[in-house]
Amino acid sequence: MAALPHRATDFIAELRESLRSDRLALEHDYLQHGKAARLLSAHSQLIDRYLCNVWQQLAMPGNISFVAVGGYGRGELYPKSDIDLLILLDAEPDTGLQKKLHDLIGMLWDIGLEVSHSIRTVAQCLTESADITVQTNLLEARLLIGNAELFRELHDAVRQHLDLRKFYFTKQHEQQQRHKRFLDSDFNLEPNLKESPGGLRDLQTITWICRAAGIVTRWTELAAAGLITPAEARQIAQHDTLLQTLRIRLHYLAKRREDRLIFEFQTPLAEQMGIEASANRRASEHLMQHYYQTKRAVRQFNTILLQNLHDHLFREKPQLRALNERFMVVGTLLDVRDESLFEKTPAAIFELFLLMEQHPELTDLSAKTLHALWRAQHHINAAFRRDPLNRANFMEILRQPQGVLHALRRMNQYGILGAYIPAFGRIVGQMQHDLFHVYTVDEHILMVVRNLRRFAAPEFAHEYPLCSQLISEFARPEVLYIAGLFHDIAKGRGGDHSQLGKKDAQLFCKQHQLSHDDTELIVWLVEHHLTLSATAQKQDLSDLDVIASFVGKIKNDRYLVALYLLTVADVRGTSPKVWNAWKAKLIEDLFRATRRYLRDGRVADQLGEIRREATATLNLYAMPPDSYQLLWAQLDDSYFLDHEAQEIAWHTRLLAFKANTDTAIVKTRLSRAGEGLQVMVYCPDQRALFARICDFFARMNYTIVEAKIHTTRHGYALNSFQIMEAMRSNTVYRDLMTYIEFELAQQITQAKPIAPAATGRVSRQLKHFPISTEVEIKPDHKGRYALTLIAGDRPGLLARIALIMDQHDIRLHRAKINTLGSRAEDVFWISGAILADSDETKSFLDELREKI
Repeated sequence: MAALPHRATDFIAELRESLRSDRLALEHDYLQHGKAARLLSAHSQLIDRYLCNVWQQLAMPGNISFVAVGGYGRGELYPKSDIDLLILLDAEPDTGLQKKLHDLIGMLWDIGLEVSHSIRTVAQCLTESADITVQTNLLEARLLIGNAELFRELHDAVRQHLDLRKFYFTKQHEQQQRHKRFLDSDFNLEPNLKESPGGLRDLQTITWICRAAGIVTRWTELAAAGLITPAEARQIAQHDTLLQTLRIRLHYLAKRREDRLIFEFQTPLAEQMGIEASANRRASEHLMQHYYQTKRAVRQFNTILLQNLHDHLFREKPQLRALNERFMVVGTLLDVRDESLFEKTPAAIFELFLLMEQHPELTDLSAKTLHALWRAQHHINAAFRRDPLNRANFMEILRQPQGVLHALRRMNQYGILGAYIPAFGRIVGQMQHDLFHVYTVDEHILMVVRNLRRFAAPEFAHEYPLCSQLISEFARPEVLYIAGLFHDIAKGRGGDHSQLGKKDAQLFCKQHQLSHDDTELIVWLVEHHLTLSATAQKQDLSDLDVIASFVGKIKNDRYLVALYLLTVADVRGTSPKVWNAWKAKLIEDLFRATRRYLRDGRVADQLGEIRREATATLNLYAMPPDSYQLLWAQLDDSYFLDHEAQEIAWHTRLLAFKANTDTAIVKTRLSRAGEGLQVMVYCPDQRALFARICDFFARMNYTIVEAKIHTTRHGYALNSFQIMEAMRSNTVYRDLMTYIEFELAQQITQAKPIAPAATGRVSRQLKHFPISTEVEIKPDHKGRYALTLIAGDRPGLLARIALIMDQHDIRLHRAKINTLGSRAEDVFWISGAILADSDETKSFLDELREKI
């Protein structure tokens, strides 16, 4: 825009300050009354006045129109949203008009209006409306100022060119694609208020179709038209208001257009809305549970209204087929013959889900059926839960060969599952701020059931062959599904959720007349569902006493198989980022070791068995025993007991003729776990060697998941590491392996002072939900100490721990590094003179806490 005269500059400054002041007044007023619809309308009207003022001040031509479109067009302008505008022309602009339009847009930005504009003729609008987004925006067009006749021409032209059927199905497809786009984060802990399934967009899709059809758009008006009931209209309005309220407050808190409920704002939002923390849950967790329950209801109303609108607008007569005296098939939808069926015969509720499982050609429930289900929820009461027929039908749902997961998901979506199992109802929409569960508790539980069902599906057998084989041989797999339903059902109550949950599971089994054996197994699984993963990831599996202790908890092979299957399904169901090939290997190793122990008992000569197996492998490489006896003579029993036979054979092949080398030897290979690398380091022992190696991998953005540290009898370090990428990428392992072997060997040989890598930024999650550092040390039966550390994970953490150990002359023997999202749970087996002195040990632990 050309330089403005002094008076124009003053005018812009005055408008900018006036706009800022008026917006602040709106915000202050809103925080007092808290009425979302009033704020959205008032903000739209305020912006109307400023836009018209600028239009008039610039004396814009009378033959063009200034039009509000999109959300602003329908009078719902959020505090930090863009202002969508259309400048409607009657012809292509000449040079003079182009300059005026340029000045207009420039001034709007100068006074502080964040406009998103287009400049088009009516013909151009019609051409562009081939894009469904543009067409939708034009349907919501509202004249601000200018040529009313031209605006009416646009309005009439848009209507004439609108193909209602095409618009309906395109909007429906657009919604389906959006839902797919947000599928991975559908129930994550930072949902998008606008775009996520069950968000504001799902409600707007309904009103857009109604607007296109020229029918009413208010919820009460839709009820009057018979598309929903008055009670449903009131509920939709309440859910709509909550979503609007959250989005308005989020914009004000963030001071920008932010539609994600990110951790940073969840607690302040809860405080603003008067939500308080309870004994066992944060205020933000209560807020988010309200949100997730609203989200679920919006999805259901969206489904009902889309079906009803389709029937209302197109009057199609789908093929009808009787299923039984209570149900029929309408096209591919299951329909009730009588909309009052569930109120007259509540037992038909579970029959409905059984029919959906038994007839895979059915794709969904009809709107009439959903209406009936919604109204019948209150019939799922104590009497319903006591009815033997309902209990038997629920068990039949779990025993069906197909459709179990879909049935449970639908039951949860429609509020049936939580009504039938009240303990489940309490965890619907409940968040887990442990930084590695990315789903709400109810969705995590259903993910676990999904994983168990996936093991049984032949088309997924290649993913987890062992799990698929085990579950195919497992009698009565519904036992696993019930254990999955109850394993986390007591989250958020305070106390040990495993102990509380087993009581719920026991009551369920008794009420549903499960056999004594199956009841015992389910209750045991709920109580011990964390035991296998905790043992595998935090204890030394080379120690037969650890295996023996674990075996002591296992009644028989069926118990072991059930626990293994539930554990894999559970860990996989926490987050896509938590499960990896190394965790899979640890859990499988413990499963196989336990199975051998149950079958054969304790192996008397474990050391001899490992040596014999390693020797047999080396024979395959034509290495006679006398070629490596000198090397083996330098390795004590602990080395052989700590390593698998195949690892010992690999080390031996590499070092048999280099046992007294002066330089560092670093060798790598692809991990036997199927992901990441195994790295061997052999060199004359040196101070802070482990810290140096940790620092090297931290700078490469690699995570050490296991370390085995051994010193030979002649003073050499023989260390073995399992490493994985912190962030998965398409790594060319050959180049990476060459780099590690050369660079790490150089750094060890040069032995320069260690300057630890920068600690890195704390993740947003960790910043707003910090993890208190916990450090515990206990002696073990081998004369070592097990140091357990829980802390917020960040780059360079392991290197800092290693340096502190070195400064206190503490020797590391083995480490298991377990990262769960932003949470580090590490175990180190250590020894050192200071650990015998309680004061020095306390000083060491205090330093760890302080520096971590």
